Amino acid sequence: MVRPRWQSAKPTASRRFWLRWDRTIAAIAAVNLTWVVFDVTYVPLRNFWLQRTLYPLPTIGLAVPLPWLPNLTKVYDRVKGIEPHPDTESYLRHFQQLEATAASSGINSPAARQLRLQMVVKSNQLIDENPFVASNKTGSLEKLKSRLRARADMDSAKQSAAYLLGESHLTPENWDDEKRFWQDSILPLVATNYWRGTDENGQPVDLSWRIDFPFQILFLLDIVLRAVRLKRRFPAIAWRDALLRRWIDLPLLIPFWRLLRVVPVTERLSSTRMIQLEPLRAAVSRGVVAVLALELFEVITLRTLDAAQDAVRSPRWPDQIRRLCSHQSVDDDGERELAELLRLWLPLVLTQVGPAMRPQLVALVSHALRRNLEETAIPSSLRALPGMERAEDRLSHQLSNGLVDSLLSLSRRAGDRLGQKDQVLKDLGIQTVDRFWEELARTLEQGPVLERSQELVASFLEELKRNSMTQLRSQKDVDALIKELDGLNFNPTVQPPKSQA
Repeated sequence: MVRPRWQSAKPTASRRFWLRWDRTIAAIAAVNLTWVVFDVTYVPLRNFWLQRTLYPLPTIGLAVPLPWLPNLTKVYDRVKGIEPHPDTESYLRHFQQLEATAASSGINSPAARQLRLQMVVKSNQLIDENPFVASNKTGSLEKLKSRLRARADMDSAKQSAAYLLGESHLTPENWDDEKRFWQDSILPLVATNYWRGTDENGQPVDLSWRIDFPFQILFLLDIVLRAVRLKRRFPAIAWRDALLRRWIDLPLLIPFWRLLRVVPVTERLSSTRMIQLEPLRAAVSRGVVAVLALELFEVITLRTLDAAQDAVRSPRWPDQIRRLCSHQSVDDDGERELAELLRLWLPLVLTQVGPAMRPQLVALVSHALRRNLEETAIPSSLRALPGMERAEDRLSHQLSNGLVDSLLSLSRRAGDRLGQKDQVLKDLGIQTVDRFWEELARTLEQGPVLERSQELVASFLEELKRNSMTQLRSQKDVDALIKELDGLNFNPTVQPPKSQA
């Protein structure tokens, strides 16, 4: 029983299995791409993952805290070889000790005063030694100094730290506010600093390959399975070609330029119909084609006309004409194209095209005969007699009818003969055409006509080049072409609405 064309074929169990497999691999590839984007941007965005605060407008200090995000730095720092910097870590621990001492015995207790003096010394060391250089966080130190100066309203960051931690400013009454300033504005900047080790090649430690390696093994297995499936479907294809068909999956296997994986991942999601990219692809390709089509057509037209001009100006032009002989254009089957074309076209011209033009031929011959009678056959004195002009018209019309009918009758018989398989007639036709091209080439070689002919044909091609380029440049712009393309209806079953008169 024949399946109706409006009913799609039911997929087999094997096809359903491979579809589920492809969709699973596509989903895993999407997860891997998401992780790759996170891994590549982790170090530049480590401050965000550490503080979990978004600054959409840094110039005005607008901050959007995101406490619901997990603190990934505790886990992922080990993957990137990131460790706390000893100097900044000591600074953070010292402030925590100051907080604990102030909470137990007061901010002005002897132990707290000693810790405050040590805190001033550590702040000066932090500013002088700048441990932020190793992690390219010098900007954090500059922000720290700027906030200290703004808080103390002084020009020196060291003097500002000494003043903010000194007895003249720090009291039990304002300790909570000052502690909040240090916790919210200073310590988070200090915490952004880190130390990152290097491997044997002098590169920063990066163990993310351990996470990526299982994905790469899975992708390699899928590529091999796709090659096997293609080999089963097309047994004649070579294994090398079957593997090369999946060249687009190469970014899934290489450990560098990993952001290029967006290309194979997008292709897999689109091929498994998990996402629909056809409208986007059509819109992008339509714009690109509209931009490049005119320029590409201009280049092709210009190159074609330039090649024709070079061929015409060449001194070997007669030889190129001589190559048009039928014995120079024999294909693999031994059939002469030009001779076969003449055998097909001449009977059509003589038996159908010519008789269909009988009224025009009669009018043309009649006019020519009448002009001949006026100039030679009838003297001017007899032409003035009454009825002579009408007699001339009737005579020329009768003669033209007889002449055209005789010629058309002869052409029909000749066309019928030419349409028949006649080897002698075919050989004679080939010899005639070959002789024509040979004589034309010989005449051009011997006479002075060659140079003038080359100049005329080259000038004609140059004028054609200018006119065609001008016409192309004066056509619609890209936006108008896209609008016209959008307005066209490519659905034969839906007719565009007709305008009301």
